[in-house]
Amino acid sequence: MSDSPRNPNSAAIQSSVTKPELLRALEFHLGSCFSVDPITPPPNPLVLVVSGSSGVGKDAVINKLREVRESLHFVVTATTRAMRPGEIDGVDYLFVSKDEFLSMVEKDELLEHALVYGDYKGIPKKQIQEFMGKGFDIVLRVDIQGAQTLKEILGSSAVFIFLVAESELAMVERLIDRRTESHEELLLRVATAREEIRHVKDFDYVVVNAKGKLDDSVKRVESIIDAEKSKVHQRIVRI
Repeated sequence: MSDSPRNPNSAAIQSSVTKPELLRALEFHLGSCFSVDPITPPPNPLVLVVSGSSGVGKDAVINKLREVRESLHFVVTATTRAMRPGEIDGVDYLFVSKDEFLSMVEKDELLEHALVYGDYKGIPKKQIQEFMGKGFDIVLRVDIQGAQTLKEILGSSAVFIFLVAESELAMVERLIDRRTESHEELLLRVATAREEIRHVKDFDYVVVNAKGKLDDSVKRVESIIDAEKSKVHQRIVRI
């Protein structure tokens, strides 16, 4: 068995030629110049819909993700519910009156809206359009009802992520620890959460947010974003 014939002087010739000269020679023989344009276009901005039943730590995941990922814009939801202690208008929610909210609905300024536990909630379109235009990925934190509506509106153009606790007991304990509901309200939330978990099959991804493992949960969401950015066939969102 013998090697293919080689020109013993070829390596020496190449080593004596500068890189620019070699590039020009290659372009001459190939009949075209080498392009400096990216081989693949930059990935499209994503719309990430993050949802899950009460007690799974959606806010904790969102807040941590906000710290570690600068290329995301977290849309501030408009709501008619009363502000809770520690919340900031325009940061946690856009707190508006019922009349103001209904005016936004009438002017078609909301991507989706719903009546949840007696209060209105909705997603302003302007924020999404503005920040997608700047190249940001969009994060929408919604309840299950909102996710279902967005699935009908956005279809497969958005990425739907379902957060779950490690167990039903862990989920209920988190609801109890919040101390924000009466016994009757707590009972309603637990019953609703049990029903909502059944909708996991309608999502693209599921992420377990176990107690004490917030960083792991956030890294899993980041890995989903990175995987979506690497897809050959990119999602295209039009709002």
